[in-house]
Amino acid sequence: MMQTRTTGTTGRREVSEQSSTSAEARRRALRARRLRRGWVALGLVVPAAVAYAAFVLRPLVLTVQYSFYDWNGVTESTWVGVENYRRLVDNPEMLGSIGNALELIVYFSFVPVLLGLLTAATIRKFATSRLALVSRTVLFLPQVIPLVAAGIMWTWLLASDGLVNELLRGIGLDALTRAWLGDTSTALPAVGVIGAWVALGLCMLLLLAGMAKIDPSLYEAARIDGAGAVREFFAITLPSVRQEIGVCVTVTVISALAAFDIVYISTQGGPANSTLVPGLEIYYLGFFSREVGQASALAVVFMALVLAVVLPIQRLTRESDR
Repeated sequence: MMQTRTTGTTGRREVSEQSSTSAEARRRALRARRLRRGWVALGLVVPAAVAYAAFVLRPLVLTVQYSFYDWNGVTESTWVGVENYRRLVDNPEMLGSIGNALELIVYFSFVPVLLGLLTAATIRKFATSRLALVSRTVLFLPQVIPLVAAGIMWTWLLASDGLVNELLRGIGLDALTRAWLGDTSTALPAVGVIGAWVALGLCMLLLLAGMAKIDPSLYEAARIDGAGAVREFFAITLPSVRQEIGVCVTVTVISALAAFDIVYISTQGGPANSTLVPGLEIYYLGFFSREVGQASALAVVFMALVLAVVLPIQRLTRESDR
């Protein structure tokens, strides 16, 4: 009897050891599989990380370095410390370019976002009709057109003998005709109109996608309570698309601050630097005036300006979604 119990205990011990060994083997196999997956993922990420470091991080570091030197891009550079930054503060032309970029935010960002809200709210009411499809296509078309082509087209439209002035003359408003891109008082707003025209389609599409996620029962409940279209918009639609509005504002603000293509094609910064923006000023300083250090200093300040404007927008958007 004693021998039988001993044999049974030994058998259970062997089964327990085998099961623990099997579990340990499974854990090792699982760890090995995860390790292989990690190496595969790392192998996929490394090429992109190397390219990012070579073409983004390295130029960024070099730009900061060049900003402390007086260098024409060819001969030996000279250390000047913060002199390039001091010259930025003392140069009204460079400060004016930053002011122009900030003013473009109104046209490139606020106008298309507001118009995008109105058009998206209108299209949502007949979203399944053919008219909605045509409206979305027409409004989004400027996003497909290259910015260079858009700049050339609007330059023709806003010329002294362009279509805009011809229409004004046709309805008897000859006093309003002018060279819209050649007048210091209208050149920057005219460039802003081009930017707003380009950005409207993207804002409309993003906001329309956000509105499509709203539960229709919310609108039905609001109508039962006697709410009109305006009350529905401010009480239901607007709060429901805050995240999409944040994306639109972020994208369009960056587009306004980094404006180059449209300005270069339409006005090249003129007349009298009234449309000069930092991107164009950096281009002129670096490639025409051969002041690489000064251009780098402006680029660093410009980057800091973009972050100072965009990061609070992102923070406000995140806080409003909580």
